[in-house]
Amino acid sequence: MNQTSRIEHDLLGDCAVPAEAYYGVHTERARRNFQITGTPVASFPDLIVALAIVKQAAAEANASLGLLASNKRDAIVAACEEIRAGGWHEQFVVDVIQGGAGTSTNMNANEVICNRALEIMGHPRGAYQFLHPNEDVNMAQSTNDVYPTAIHIALCFASERLLAAMEYLRGHFVAKAVEFAPLLKIGRTQLQDAVPMTLGQEFSTYEVMIGGEIAGLRTAATLMREINLGATAIGTGITAHPDYAARALAHLKNLSGLDLATAPNLVAATQDCGAFVNLSGVLKAIAVKLSKICNDLRLLSSGPRSGLGEINLPPMQAGSSIMPGKVNPVIPEVVNQIAFEVIGADLTVSMAAEGGQLQLNAFEPIIASALFRSLKHLTNGCTTLADLCVKGITANSERLDDGIERSIALVTALNPIIGYEQATAVAMEAFVNGTNVREVVLARGLMSSAQLDEALRHEMLTRPRIYKAA
Repeated sequence: MNQTSRIEHDLLGDCAVPAEAYYGVHTERARRNFQITGTPVASFPDLIVALAIVKQAAAEANASLGLLASNKRDAIVAACEEIRAGGWHEQFVVDVIQGGAGTSTNMNANEVICNRALEIMGHPRGAYQFLHPNEDVNMAQSTNDVYPTAIHIALCFASERLLAAMEYLRGHFVAKAVEFAPLLKIGRTQLQDAVPMTLGQEFSTYEVMIGGEIAGLRTAATLMREINLGATAIGTGITAHPDYAARALAHLKNLSGLDLATAPNLVAATQDCGAFVNLSGVLKAIAVKLSKICNDLRLLSSGPRSGLGEINLPPMQAGSSIMPGKVNPVIPEVVNQIAFEVIGADLTVSMAAEGGQLQLNAFEPIIASALFRSLKHLTNGCTTLADLCVKGITANSERLDDGIERSIALVTALNPIIGYEQATAVAMEAFVNGTNVREVVLARGLMSSAQLDEALRHEMLTRPRIYKAA
């Protein structure tokens, strides 16, 4: 022992731990072993809060069963309350990617809670004869039920934030759909002119796409509410009191505010990562939809002179170090990149879930890391896209009108009136001569000006209508 460190002991022998640290020997060895990403568990505050919730619920349950002294429970609960309020998060120093199926993260929590609780009890850090990280803080628990339970709870918290961000973005698309409802434009299939639609209809599809994925995420988040606390090592509940799981669950529900449930088969729940795979798949679907929407926004705003130029994105920054006046669609571009990352993370989750063996999956740390990053980045991406892009989009009305007037695809609306063969001839003549559909139809005497005006009215071009039989 010296002024800068204290000596702690484990099965490998003595180890120096920084004197000011609230973590202990197990965390210190993990800190040295897993210098992988440079990203500590502290980067995922939802997980730290969830771990504190689990430890607090366990202490309450064990105390109610007469297994944990009341003074120890009170100190553990007080330490957990501080962590839940945001305290001591910097003490969670192990790398998010680690071997050991999350044991290092669990022990990091045990040691921080224990040493802070020791201080509350009036003892120095490391005085484990008064309160022990394994025997007391980890009583009736294993990493194999604590860690996945905490991940499930944390993912529920993170999912709620993403849901709120998606609803926020969806609302902005709803507003634009209403604003752009009167504006007629040419739709496109395979990047070629198709039939007319309104710009409002185009933006309403984005609202619907996001709404569908909101429903999917709600369902996936519901599956996260089934937890395996009480399983201990492999699901048999060894070292736990028969009533422990039920009592701990009651405290978990109260502390988290979530409608949690204990899995009906804890052996299966301890090794099965299917809920993670399902959530990851939903996040990938969200990413795919967002990326497609951003592709459209970039294309519709392309130009501004030589592209489609039908909408204007709000200018956010200079776009080139060499071309003066150039402005790029940087907000859709960053959301595209978030989508690429999330799609890749889904493969990571799938491979990690598949890699489990027998009664445990050792790869939950990389699953957790991938999911937390995807949730965080998608949440930030949705709010960024809403605030810095969608909110400020304007329509280029003149460009839209010009596209309608020049488009040969407008003749499709006349098919039921003049027939497919005549419509084809009109389209070919307009294309070859560089004229428009209206001029050719009138020149050929196929319809009167009044009939043509009626057939090409805004309402007739963008919705079903009844045609008289020929």
